[in-house]
Amino acid sequence: MTAPLPPVSLTPPPRRCGQRTRRVRGIIFLKDVAVLALTAFGGPQAHLAMMFRLLVERRRYLSSAELLELQALCQLLPGPTSTQTITVIGYRLGGPNLAYLTLLVWVTPASVLMTMAALTLSHLSPEKLAALVQFVQPVAVGFVAFSAYRIGEKVIQTKTAVGLMVAAAMLAYFFQLPWVLPVLLVAGGAITTLRYRRHRLVADKVPLRIEWANGALWLGILLGAALLGHYTHLRPVLLFENFYRNGSLVFGGGQVLAPLLFAEFVEFKHYLTSAEFLSGLGLVQAMPGPNFSLAAYIGALAMRNTDGGPGSQVLGALVGVAGIFLPGTLLIFFVIRFWDRLRQYRVVQASLEGINAVSAGLVCAAALLLYHPLPDRLLALPFGWHLGPVAGLPLNPLLVGLTFLLLLWERIPGVVLVGLALLAGAVLR
Repeated sequence: MTAPLPPVSLTPPPRRCGQRTRRVRGIIFLKDVAVLALTAFGGPQAHLAMMFRLLVERRRYLSSAELLELQALCQLLPGPTSTQTITVIGYRLGGPNLAYLTLLVWVTPASVLMTMAALTLSHLSPEKLAALVQFVQPVAVGFVAFSAYRIGEKVIQTKTAVGLMVAAAMLAYFFQLPWVLPVLLVAGGAITTLRYRRHRLVADKVPLRIEWANGALWLGILLGAALLGHYTHLRPVLLFENFYRNGSLVFGGGQVLAPLLFAEFVEFKHYLTSAEFLSGLGLVQAMPGPNFSLAAYIGALAMRNTDGGPGSQVLGALVGVAGIFLPGTLLIFFVIRFWDRLRQYRVVQASLEGINAVSAGLVCAAALLLYHPLPDRLLALPFGWHLGPVAGLPLNPLLVGLTFLLLLWERIPGVVLVGLALLAGAVLR
Protein backbone atom coordinates (compact mmCIF):
# COMPACT_ATOMS: atom_id res chain seq x y z
CA MET A 1 0.00 0.00 0.00
CA THR A 2 1.30 3.44 -0.87
CA ALA A 3 1.92 5.46 2.28
CA PRO A 4 0.55 9.00 2.52
CA LEU A 5 2.99 11.86 2.37
CA PRO A 6 4.02 13.27 5.76
CA PRO A 7 2.16 16.40 6.89
CA VAL A 8 3.73 19.73 5.99
CA SER A 9 5.32 21.56 8.91
CA LEU A 10 3.94 25.00 9.75
CA THR A 11 7.46 26.30 10.46
CA PRO A 12 8.97 27.77 7.28
CA PRO A 13 12.03 25.70 6.32
CA PRO A 14 15.24 27.22 5.02
CA ARG A 15 14.95 28.27 1.39
CA ARG A 16 17.26 25.61 0.02
CA CYS A 17 15.58 22.88 2.10
CA GLY A 18 12.15 24.12 0.98
CA GLN A 19 13.14 23.97 -2.68
CA ARG A 20 14.47 20.43 -2.26
CA THR A 21 11.27 19.35 -0.49
CA ARG A 22 9.11 20.80 -3.27
CA ARG A 23 11.26 19.11 -5.91
CA VAL A 24 10.95 15.72 -4.20
CA ARG A 25 7.19 16.21 -3.77
CA GLY A 26 6.91 17.12 -7.44
CA ILE A 27 8.78 13.98 -8.51
CA ILE A 28 6.53 11.80 -6.32
CA PHE A 29 3.46 13.51 -7.78
CA LEU A 30 4.65 12.88 -11.36
CA LYS A 31 5.16 9.20 -10.51
CA ASP A 32 1.59 9.09 -9.23
CA VAL A 33 0.38 10.75 -12.44
CA ALA A 34 2.27 8.13 -14.46
CA VAL A 35 0.53 5.36 -12.48
CA LEU A 36 -2.85 6.94 -13.23
CA ALA A 37 -1.96 7.40 -16.91
CA LEU A 38 -1.23 3.67 -17.20
CA THR A 39 -4.12 2.33 -15.09
CA ALA A 40 -7.01 4.84 -15.25
CA PHE A 41 -9.44 3.10 -17.59
CA GLY A 42 -13.08 4.02 -18.14
CA GLY A 43 -13.23 7.71 -19.06
CA PRO A 44 -13.44 10.90 -16.96
CA GLN A 45 -15.72 9.48 -14.25
CA ALA A 46 -13.42 6.53 -13.58
CA HIS A 47 -10.42 8.87 -13.78
CA LEU A 48 -11.98 11.00 -11.03
CA ALA A 49 -12.53 7.90 -8.92
CA MET A 50 -8.89 6.84 -9.20
CA MET A 51 -7.66 10.41 -8.59
CA PHE A 52 -9.80 10.48 -5.47
CA ARG A 53 -8.34 7.21 -4.23
CA LEU A 54 -4.67 7.95 -4.99
CA LEU A 55 -4.30 11.74 -4.82
CA VAL A 56 -6.77 12.44 -2.00
CA GLU A 57 -6.93 9.36 0.23
CA ARG A 58 -3.42 7.98 -0.21
CA ARG A 59 -1.22 10.99 -0.89
CA ARG A 60 -3.37 13.81 0.54
CA TYR A 61 -2.30 16.35 -2.06
CA LEU A 62 -5.71 17.97 -1.65
CA SER A 63 -9.04 17.37 0.08
CA SER A 64 -12.17 15.74 -1.35
CA ALA A 65 -13.96 19.09 -1.52
CA GLU A 66 -11.01 20.68 -3.34
CA LEU A 67 -10.89 17.87 -5.91
CA LEU A 68 -14.63 18.18 -6.55
CA GLU A 69 -14.35 21.95 -6.78
CA LEU A 70 -11.56 21.78 -9.35
CA GLN A 71 -13.34 19.06 -11.32
CA ALA A 72 -16.56 21.10 -11.38
CA LEU A 73 -14.63 24.17 -12.52
CA CYS A 74 -13.11 22.15 -15.36
CA GLN A 75 -16.54 20.82 -16.35
CA LEU A 76 -17.70 24.41 -16.83
CA LEU A 77 -14.93 24.92 -19.42
CA PRO A 78 -14.53 23.32 -22.85
CA GLY A 79 -11.90 20.64 -23.20
CA PRO A 80 -10.96 17.28 -21.61
CA THR A 81 -12.19 17.44 -18.01
CA SER A 82 -9.92 14.82 -16.43
CA THR A 83 -6.86 16.24 -18.22
CA GLN A 84 -7.65 19.76 -17.05
CA THR A 85 -8.29 18.52 -13.50
CA ILE A 86 -5.01 16.68 -13.06
CA THR A 87 -3.10 19.49 -14.78
CA VAL A 88 -4.50 22.11 -12.44
CA ILE A 89 -3.66 19.91 -9.44
CA GLY A 90 -0.06 19.95 -10.68
CA TYR A 91 -0.30 23.73 -11.00
CA ARG A 92 -1.51 24.02 -7.42
CA LEU A 93 1.35 21.84 -6.13
CA GLY A 94 4.27 23.21 -8.14
CA GLY A 95 3.28 26.04 -10.43
CA PRO A 96 3.31 26.15 -14.25
CA ASN A 97 6.42 23.97 -14.71
CA LEU A 98 4.96 21.05 -12.77
CA ALA A 99 1.62 21.57 -14.52
CA TYR A 100 3.21 21.24 -17.97
CA LEU A 101 5.11 18.11 -16.89
CA THR A 102 1.88 16.71 -15.44
CA LEU A 103 0.09 17.25 -18.75
CA LEU A 104 2.95 15.58 -20.66
CA VAL A 105 3.08 12.53 -18.37
CA TRP A 106 -0.73 12.16 -18.36
CA VAL A 107 -1.33 12.28 -22.13
CA THR A 108 1.79 10.45 -23.38
CA PRO A 109 0.91 6.75 -22.75
CA ALA A 110 -2.54 6.83 -24.38
CA SER A 111 -1.31 9.02 -27.25
CA VAL A 112 1.61 6.69 -27.97
CA LEU A 113 -0.66 3.64 -27.88
CA MET A 114 -3.19 5.24 -30.23
CA THR A 115 -0.40 6.30 -32.61
CA MET A 116 0.92 2.74 -32.66
CA ALA A 117 -2.61 1.49 -33.34
CA ALA A 118 -2.88 3.80 -36.35
CA LEU A 119 0.55 2.73 -37.67
CA THR A 120 -0.31 -0.97 -37.37
CA LEU A 121 -3.98 -0.76 -38.31
CA SER A 122 -3.79 -3.58 -40.84
CA HIS A 123 -2.27 -5.93 -38.24
CA LEU A 124 -4.30 -4.88 -35.22
CA SER A 125 -7.40 -6.82 -34.31
CA PRO A 126 -9.92 -4.79 -32.30
CA GLU A 127 -11.69 -8.04 -31.39
CA LYS A 128 -8.60 -9.45 -29.66
CA LEU A 129 -8.02 -6.21 -27.79
CA ALA A 130 -11.68 -6.11 -26.72
CA ALA A 131 -11.28 -9.62 -25.33
CA LEU A 132 -8.14 -8.58 -23.46
CA VAL A 133 -9.88 -5.70 -21.65
CA GLN A 134 -13.29 -7.35 -21.20
CA PHE A 135 -13.00 -7.33 -17.39
CA VAL A 136 -11.54 -3.84 -17.08
CA GLN A 137 -14.81 -2.00 -17.67
CA PRO A 138 -16.78 -3.57 -14.78
CA VAL A 139 -13.77 -2.93 -12.52
CA ALA A 140 -13.83 0.72 -13.67
CA VAL A 141 -17.55 0.89 -12.80
CA GLY A 142 -16.68 -0.41 -9.34
CA PHE A 143 -14.16 2.43 -8.99
CA VAL A 144 -16.81 4.99 -9.93
CA ALA A 145 -19.36 3.49 -7.51
CA PHE A 146 -16.81 3.55 -4.69
CA SER A 147 -15.91 7.14 -5.56
CA ALA A 148 -19.58 8.16 -5.42
CA TYR A 149 -19.90 6.56 -1.98
CA ARG A 150 -16.78 8.20 -0.55
CA ILE A 151 -17.44 11.62 -2.09
CA GLY A 152 -21.00 11.68 -0.78
CA GLU A 153 -19.74 10.62 2.64
CA LYS A 154 -17.26 13.51 2.80
CA VAL A 155 -18.98 16.49 1.13
CA ILE A 156 -22.73 15.97 1.69
CA GLN A 157 -23.46 17.64 5.05
CA THR A 158 -26.92 19.28 4.71
CA LYS A 159 -30.41 18.32 3.57
CA THR A 160 -30.10 20.80 0.72
CA ALA A 161 -26.93 19.05 -0.47
CA VAL A 162 -28.67 15.67 -0.31
CA GLY A 163 -31.56 17.00 -2.40
CA LEU A 164 -29.22 18.54 -4.97
CA MET A 165 -27.20 15.34 -5.22
CA VAL A 166 -30.28 13.16 -5.83
CA ALA A 167 -31.83 15.63 -8.29
CA ALA A 168 -28.58 16.00 -10.23
CA ALA A 169 -28.12 12.23 -10.42
CA MET A 170 -31.65 11.72 -11.77
CA LEU A 171 -31.46 14.56 -14.31
CA ALA A 172 -28.01 13.52 -15.55
CA TYR A 173 -29.20 9.93 -15.88
CA PHE A 174 -32.38 10.68 -17.85
CA PHE A 175 -31.11 13.63 -19.93
CA GLN A 176 -27.79 12.62 -21.45
CA LEU A 177 -27.07 15.83 -23.35
CA PRO A 178 -23.74 17.72 -23.43
CA TRP A 179 -25.20 20.98 -22.10
CA VAL A 180 -26.90 19.32 -19.12
CA LEU A 181 -23.74 18.99 -16.97
CA PRO A 182 -22.66 22.65 -16.94
CA VAL A 183 -26.30 23.75 -16.50
CA LEU A 184 -26.72 21.47 -13.46
CA LEU A 185 -23.50 22.74 -11.91
CA VAL A 186 -24.50 26.37 -12.39
CA ALA A 187 -28.02 25.70 -11.08
CA GLY A 188 -26.73 23.89 -7.98
CA GLY A 189 -24.35 26.72 -7.22
CA ALA A 190 -27.11 29.29 -7.72
CA ILE A 191 -29.43 27.54 -5.24
CA THR A 192 -26.94 27.48 -2.38
CA THR A 193 -25.80 31.01 -3.20
CA LEU A 194 -29.06 32.23 -1.60
CA ARG A 195 -27.60 31.20 1.78
CA TYR A 196 -24.41 33.22 1.40
CA ARG A 197 -25.01 35.11 4.67
CA ARG A 198 -24.14 31.94 6.60
CA HIS A 199 -20.53 32.29 5.48
CA ARG A 200 -18.10 34.54 7.26
CA LEU A 201 -16.78 37.68 5.64
CA VAL A 202 -13.12 37.58 4.63
CA ALA A 203 -11.48 40.44 6.48
CA ASP A 204 -8.57 41.18 4.15
CA LYS A 205 -9.66 40.31 0.66
CA VAL A 206 -7.03 40.28 -2.04
CA PRO A 207 -8.30 42.51 -4.86
CA LEU A 208 -9.65 40.55 -7.82
CA ARG A 209 -7.28 40.93 -10.74
CA ILE A 210 -7.65 38.99 -13.97
CA GLU A 211 -4.54 38.15 -15.99
CA TRP A 212 -5.63 37.98 -19.60
CA ALA A 213 -2.44 36.47 -21.07
CA ASN A 214 -3.60 32.85 -21.39
CA GLY A 215 -7.09 33.87 -22.55
CA ALA A 216 -5.60 36.12 -25.23
CA LEU A 217 -3.14 33.37 -26.23
CA TRP A 218 -6.00 30.86 -26.59
CA LEU A 219 -7.96 33.23 -28.86
CA GLY A 220 -4.85 34.28 -30.80
CA ILE A 221 -3.89 30.68 -31.62
CA LEU A 222 -7.48 29.93 -32.67
CA LEU A 223 -7.58 32.83 -35.12
CA GLY A 224 -3.97 32.48 -36.22
CA ALA A 225 -4.28 28.77 -37.03
CA ALA A 226 -7.45 29.43 -39.05
CA LEU A 227 -5.75 32.16 -41.11
CA LEU A 228 -2.54 30.17 -41.59
CA GLY A 229 -4.46 27.09 -42.71
CA HIS A 230 -6.58 29.12 -45.11
CA TYR A 231 -3.55 30.60 -46.90
CA THR A 232 -1.06 27.72 -46.78
CA HIS A 233 -3.34 24.67 -47.20
CA LEU A 234 -0.65 22.56 -45.52
CA ARG A 235 -2.11 19.33 -44.15
CA PRO A 236 -0.42 19.54 -40.68
CA VAL A 237 -1.57 23.16 -40.25
CA LEU A 238 -5.11 22.28 -41.31
CA LEU A 239 -5.14 19.33 -38.91
CA PHE A 240 -3.95 21.50 -36.03
CA GLU A 241 -6.67 24.06 -36.74
CA ASN A 242 -9.35 21.36 -36.94
CA PHE A 243 -8.37 19.76 -33.64
CA TYR A 244 -7.78 23.08 -31.87
CA ARG A 245 -11.20 24.37 -32.94
CA ASN A 246 -12.96 21.20 -31.79
CA GLY A 247 -11.03 21.18 -28.51
CA SER A 248 -12.08 24.80 -27.93
CA LEU A 249 -15.78 24.25 -28.48
CA VAL A 250 -16.63 20.84 -27.05
CA PHE A 251 -18.29 20.41 -23.65
CA GLY A 252 -18.96 17.01 -22.14
CA GLY A 253 -15.79 15.02 -22.81
CA GLY A 254 -14.85 12.37 -25.34
CA GLN A 255 -18.42 11.14 -25.83
CA VAL A 256 -19.37 14.53 -27.27
CA LEU A 257 -16.08 14.98 -29.15
CA ALA A 258 -16.46 11.71 -31.10
CA PRO A 259 -19.44 12.75 -33.30
CA LEU A 260 -17.78 16.11 -34.04
CA LEU A 261 -14.58 14.40 -35.19
CA PHE A 262 -16.60 11.87 -37.20
CA ALA A 263 -18.39 14.65 -39.07
CA GLU A 264 -15.13 16.57 -39.62
CA PHE A 265 -12.73 13.84 -40.71
CA VAL A 266 -14.97 11.08 -42.08
CA GLU A 267 -18.05 12.68 -43.60
CA PHE A 268 -16.59 16.03 -44.68
CA LYS A 269 -12.87 15.56 -45.38
CA HIS A 270 -12.79 11.77 -45.94
CA TYR A 271 -9.42 11.34 -44.20
CA LEU A 272 -10.73 8.11 -42.60
CA THR A 273 -13.35 5.55 -43.46
CA SER A 274 -16.27 4.96 -41.14
CA ALA A 275 -14.89 1.52 -40.19
CA GLU A 276 -11.47 2.98 -39.36
CA PHE A 277 -13.00 5.69 -37.20
CA LEU A 278 -15.19 3.22 -35.29
CA SER A 279 -12.22 0.92 -34.75
CA GLY A 280 -10.27 3.83 -33.26
CA LEU A 281 -13.22 4.83 -31.13
CA GLY A 282 -13.45 1.30 -29.77
CA LEU A 283 -9.71 1.16 -29.13
CA VAL A 284 -9.58 4.44 -27.20
CA GLN A 285 -12.27 3.13 -24.84
CA ALA A 286 -9.91 0.27 -24.03
CA MET A 287 -6.92 2.54 -23.41
CA PRO A 288 -5.94 4.08 -20.08
CA GLY A 289 -5.77 7.83 -19.82
CA PRO A 290 -7.75 10.54 -21.66
CA ASN A 291 -10.22 9.61 -24.40
CA PHE A 292 -9.14 12.74 -26.29
CA SER A 293 -6.06 10.72 -27.34
CA LEU A 294 -8.28 9.59 -30.22
CA ALA A 295 -6.83 12.70 -31.92
CA ALA A 296 -3.44 10.94 -32.21
CA TYR A 297 -5.06 8.04 -34.07
CA ILE A 298 -6.99 10.33 -36.43
CA GLY A 299 -4.00 12.60 -37.04
CA ALA A 300 -1.75 9.67 -37.93
CA LEU A 301 -4.26 8.19 -40.39
CA ALA A 302 -4.96 11.62 -41.92
CA MET A 303 -1.26 11.90 -42.91
CA ARG A 304 -0.81 8.40 -44.33
CA ASN A 305 -1.30 9.40 -47.99
CA THR A 306 1.42 12.04 -47.91
CA ASP A 307 4.95 11.42 -49.17
CA GLY A 308 6.59 11.37 -45.75
CA GLY A 309 5.72 7.78 -44.85
CA PRO A 310 5.57 6.78 -41.16
CA GLY A 311 7.36 9.99 -40.20
CA SER A 312 4.45 12.04 -41.55
CA GLN A 313 2.00 9.88 -39.62
CA VAL A 314 3.90 10.47 -36.39
CA LEU A 315 3.85 14.20 -37.18
CA GLY A 316 0.10 13.99 -37.73
CA ALA A 317 -0.33 12.27 -34.37
CA LEU A 318 1.73 14.95 -32.60
CA VAL A 319 -0.24 17.71 -34.31
CA GLY A 320 -3.51 16.04 -33.30
CA VAL A 321 -2.47 15.69 -29.66
CA ALA A 322 -1.20 19.28 -29.47
CA GLY A 323 -4.30 20.66 -31.16
CA ILE A 324 -6.85 18.81 -29.03
CA PHE A 325 -5.23 19.30 -25.61
CA LEU A 326 -3.79 22.81 -25.92
CA PRO A 327 -7.01 24.91 -25.83
CA GLY A 328 -8.38 23.30 -22.67
CA THR A 329 -4.99 23.71 -20.99
CA LEU A 330 -4.77 27.41 -21.85
CA LEU A 331 -8.34 28.03 -20.67
CA ILE A 332 -7.86 26.33 -17.29
CA PHE A 333 -4.58 28.21 -16.77
CA PHE A 334 -6.46 31.43 -17.53
CA VAL A 335 -9.24 30.73 -15.02
CA ILE A 336 -7.23 29.18 -12.17
CA ARG A 337 -5.03 32.27 -11.79
CA PHE A 338 -7.92 34.34 -10.45
CA TRP A 339 -10.09 31.54 -9.05
CA ASP A 340 -8.57 31.64 -5.54
CA ARG A 341 -9.24 35.36 -5.34
CA LEU A 342 -12.74 34.97 -6.71
CA ARG A 343 -13.66 32.34 -4.12
CA GLN A 344 -12.94 34.79 -1.27
CA TYR A 345 -16.41 36.25 -1.78
CA ARG A 346 -19.23 34.80 0.31
CA VAL A 347 -21.45 34.34 -2.73
CA VAL A 348 -18.83 32.14 -4.38
CA GLN A 349 -18.16 30.22 -1.15
CA ALA A 350 -21.87 29.50 -0.76
CA SER A 351 -22.14 28.36 -4.38
CA LEU A 352 -19.42 25.73 -3.83
CA GLU A 353 -21.74 23.73 -1.54
CA GLY A 354 -24.24 23.32 -4.37
CA ILE A 355 -21.55 22.70 -6.99
CA ASN A 356 -19.95 19.95 -4.88
CA ALA A 357 -23.35 18.33 -4.19
CA VAL A 358 -24.20 18.34 -7.90
CA SER A 359 -20.75 16.91 -8.70
CA ALA A 360 -21.40 14.05 -6.28
CA GLY A 361 -24.74 13.41 -8.00
CA LEU A 362 -23.05 13.36 -11.40
CA VAL A 363 -20.64 10.69 -10.18
CA CYS A 364 -23.60 8.60 -8.98
CA ALA A 365 -25.26 8.94 -12.39
CA ALA A 366 -21.99 8.07 -14.10
CA ALA A 367 -21.80 4.75 -12.24
CA LEU A 368 -25.23 3.78 -13.59
CA LEU A 369 -24.55 5.07 -17.11
CA LEU A 370 -21.25 3.22 -17.32
CA TYR A 371 -22.84 0.00 -16.11
CA HIS A 372 -25.64 -0.19 -18.70
CA PRO A 373 -23.44 -0.78 -21.80
CA LEU A 374 -21.81 -3.81 -20.18
CA PRO A 375 -22.74 -7.01 -22.02
CA ASP A 376 -24.74 -9.72 -20.27
CA ARG A 377 -22.29 -12.45 -19.32
CA LEU A 378 -22.67 -15.41 -16.99
CA LEU A 379 -20.07 -16.70 -14.57
CA ALA A 380 -18.13 -19.59 -16.10
CA LEU A 381 -14.62 -21.03 -16.07
CA PRO A 382 -12.57 -22.61 -18.89
CA PHE A 383 -11.55 -26.23 -19.31
CA GLY A 384 -14.94 -27.52 -18.25
CA TRP A 385 -14.59 -26.48 -14.60
CA HIS A 386 -17.86 -26.21 -12.70
CA LEU A 387 -18.81 -23.99 -9.78
CA GLY A 388 -21.94 -25.79 -8.65
CA PRO A 389 -24.82 -23.51 -7.60
CA VAL A 390 -22.96 -20.27 -8.42
CA ALA A 391 -22.41 -21.20 -12.07
CA GLY A 392 -24.50 -19.07 -14.39
CA LEU A 393 -24.64 -16.00 -12.11
CA PRO A 394 -24.29 -12.64 -13.90
CA LEU A 395 -20.58 -11.88 -14.04
CA ASN A 396 -20.42 -8.09 -14.41
CA PRO A 397 -22.48 -7.20 -11.30
CA LEU A 398 -20.27 -9.58 -9.31
CA LEU A 399 -17.13 -7.86 -10.58
CA VAL A 400 -18.55 -4.40 -9.82
CA GLY A 401 -19.53 -5.44 -6.30
CA LEU A 402 -16.25 -7.26 -5.66
CA THR A 403 -14.26 -4.23 -6.80
CA PHE A 404 -16.31 -1.97 -4.51
CA LEU A 405 -15.74 -4.24 -1.51
CA LEU A 406 -12.01 -4.60 -2.16
CA LEU A 407 -11.64 -0.82 -2.42
CA LEU A 408 -13.61 -0.46 0.81
CA TRP A 409 -11.24 -2.96 2.42
CA GLU A 410 -8.32 -0.62 1.52
CA ARG A 411 -5.74 -3.40 1.43
CA ILE A 412 -5.33 -3.80 -2.33
CA PRO A 413 -4.15 -0.87 -4.51
CA GLY A 414 -6.30 0.08 -7.48
CA VAL A 415 -3.47 -0.62 -9.92
CA VAL A 416 -3.42 -4.25 -8.75
CA LEU A 417 -7.16 -4.62 -9.43
CA VAL A 418 -6.73 -3.27 -12.96
CA GLY A 419 -3.74 -5.54 -13.52
CA LEU A 420 -5.70 -8.60 -12.37
CA ALA A 421 -8.56 -7.64 -14.73
CA LEU A 422 -6.13 -7.44 -17.66
CA LEU A 423 -4.52 -10.75 -16.66
CA ALA A 424 -7.92 -12.43 -16.51
CA GLY A 425 -8.75 -11.09 -19.94
CA ALA A 426 -5.47 -12.42 -21.35
CA VAL A 427 -6.06 -15.89 -19.85
CA LEU A 428 -9.75 -16.25 -20.65
CA ARG A 429 -10.03 -14.48 -23.99
